[in-house]
Amino acid sequence: MATTGRTAADIAASVERDLHARELAPGDALPPVRTLAAELGVNANTVAAAYRTLRERGIVETHGRAGTRIRARPATIRRNDLGPSMPPGTRDLSTGEPDPDLLPSPAFPNPAEWRTLYQHGALYEPFADAARTVLRAGGIDTAHLAATSGALDGLERALVAHLRPGDPVAVEDPTWANLLDLLAALNLTPQPIPVDDEGPDPAATEAALRAGARAFVVTTRAQNPTGASVSAERAAALRPILAAHPHVVLLEDDHGNDISGLDLHTLTGVTTHWAHIRSAAKAYGPDLRCAVATGDEVTIDRIGGRQRLGPGWVSHILQFAVAHAWTDPDVAERIHVARETYRLRRTRLIDALRARGVVAIGRTGINVWVPAPDETAAVASLLARGWAVAPGARYRIGSPPGLRITVATLTAEETERLADAVAAAMRVGAARQTR
Repeated sequence: MATTGRTAADIAASVERDLHARELAPGDALPPVRTLAAELGVNANTVAAAYRTLRERGIVETHGRAGTRIRARPATIRRNDLGPSMPPGTRDLSTGEPDPDLLPSPAFPNPAEWRTLYQHGALYEPFADAARTVLRAGGIDTAHLAATSGALDGLERALVAHLRPGDPVAVEDPTWANLLDLLAALNLTPQPIPVDDEGPDPAATEAALRAGARAFVVTTRAQNPTGASVSAERAAALRPILAAHPHVVLLEDDHGNDISGLDLHTLTGVTTHWAHIRSAAKAYGPDLRCAVATGDEVTIDRIGGRQRLGPGWVSHILQFAVAHAWTDPDVAERIHVARETYRLRRTRLIDALRARGVVAIGRTGINVWVPAPDETAAVASLLARGWAVAPGARYRIGSPPGLRITVATLTAEETERLADAVAAAMRVGAARQTR
């Protein structure tokens, strides 16, 4: 690393260039503020301002006396530029991708009949009608709707609508890595809430809200990475806690929806500002960059207002495709097959691991979470055996180590070999822990 610059902007840009040139890597420590200031011949406040800029861009994180380090997933680096290179023949179970063979074929309108110009509403009415049908079935108010470009886009617009840089946000721990990246890029502070099979821990949730969390992000079903799903009992415990803090912005992410296999138990309706976001990506196809957001009038109006200043609207062609997917009986049958197939693949691996003395979690969705005594050693051990899995560090704030294994395409024959490899990897990690 050869950081240069005389101003905070130049120093921050130099660090970014080093990161893109791979002279810096995720996890690398930056020099202490005073050390770098002396090397560059500038005031320490200038370097501190540069580091603050990098932190606000989601590139670095500060750990008190441990100093400033490059984030595990810097916001300015493409995802495929991260992580270890895979030897030829490696079976990649780290991606979080659905099985393409289980995705329905999207239906698009006849181009000769599609002549949408600039002067139209942001919502395609058949999409809005279909969204009202599926959301009302889950007990969610649909008085105000917006279309967004996927779940993360909806979450970002809702967070920006209400929060300011530095605000604390309560999130599940472990949680979706992209959400942690988004919070870092928005300079919001995640407050970890332990999560089990039934959802966020109520006592920890209440403590975080009492401590001043401005928003609470909850995955209703098929939580990534653990597969948790908010149960009726957990929802009943969380709703009065939220009702006691009506100023908190509640954001529900229902990206798993129709492939989860479990009913929705919403927390919405007890806070002043809220949004529930249902994405089409996991069940119907990742390239369908379309989700519906419903919420209170102010939140939805702000989401739509910011959208008008950028892309303007989500393509009505995509909204047409998703509306068809949500209402067509043939698509519903394909989704039923996908849901049952994912359930079989999850439970098959969990059972195989249990038979080898390894605990694994995966109530819904396409991933299985495996607690690991040493996730770095476990990932390396599995890679040496031809299996690539995601290290838990991508998803954790303060929760114990683990591995995320995507089972979406895992075959029965592969399951037994993978379970043997995971069990061996756990022994490697346990041996390292006892040294």
